[in-house]
Amino acid sequence: MAHIYIYSPSSAVRDKAAFRRGLKRLKAQGHDVEVDAAALSSHMRFAGDDATRIAAIGRAAASGADVALISRGGYGLTRILPALPYKQIAKAIDGGMQFVGLSDFTAFQLAVMSQTGQITWQGPALGEDFGTVEEPDDIMQACFDDMLLEQGEGTGWQRPQAEAGHRVKLKDAPLWGGNLTVLTSLLGTPFFPNVSGGVLFIEDVGEHPYRIERMLTQLLHSGVLAKQKAILFGQFSNYKLVPAHDKGFKLATVVDWLRSQVKAPVLTDLPIGHVATKVLLPIGAKVDLVTEGRDALMVWGHI
Repeated sequence: MAHIYIYSPSSAVRDKAAFRRGLKRLKAQGHDVEVDAAALSSHMRFAGDDATRIAAIGRAAASGADVALISRGGYGLTRILPALPYKQIAKAIDGGMQFVGLSDFTAFQLAVMSQTGQITWQGPALGEDFGTVEEPDDIMQACFDDMLLEQGEGTGWQRPQAEAGHRVKLKDAPLWGGNLTVLTSLLGTPFFPNVSGGVLFIEDVGEHPYRIERMLTQLLHSGVLAKQKAILFGQFSNYKLVPAHDKGFKLATVVDWLRSQVKAPVLTDLPIGHVATKVLLPIGAKVDLVTEGRDALMVWGHI
């Protein structure tokens, strides 16, 4: 089994019960779970002050673990990106360590991609995914296990019937993306990857579709979207429409608008985001993407 290092690079852990459940489940699976000394630190809304969280990332990189898994997302990484130990992180990844997380962790992942070219994994967090009251989602767990065993070679999903006629066949395109709000916040900084010919995937939580469109507009006008070979919508969850004001404006409206603005195919329903059923995606890896009817398959092989 794997050596898994748990640390908190973003927001403070408020749900201690979920944290403990996550640790218990990973240990029950036979993993050697190591918890960072500052994993439960708290400074305002953060898991310790900036220096504490920077040091925690350094300890994770130096731990020799197979996996560095975040306790939770939230907010906190964008403010410390200039001070991260990128050489140490790259050395750890070269040595076989997999950095795994989502949400605010998108900032870390895109910064590592832009600064080192190394691959990290968009996937679960300890509390949100392994610390649930119910058993962890079967698909998420299977994808996590495949990553640990270096058997994960790709993922497939089914799109809406309306997309069945949208044919896609791409080869060796860099995969990148993550949380749309965090990704957009990096635009114009040294930590935003300059990806051409890529497959961009996006997800978010608690964002009304008009806000999603506004962020996509920023990426469109900056020229980022025009450089991509495909754009994949993950799960956009926990937002609330205002029917009396929206008058039919919804997420599907945003997808249709985006398709009118870009030449790249726009696919939906990728199982990634703030939802129980999620796959793991290697940010920075070269992928092949093909569709047949409603089915979509993305393959990255052994990396």
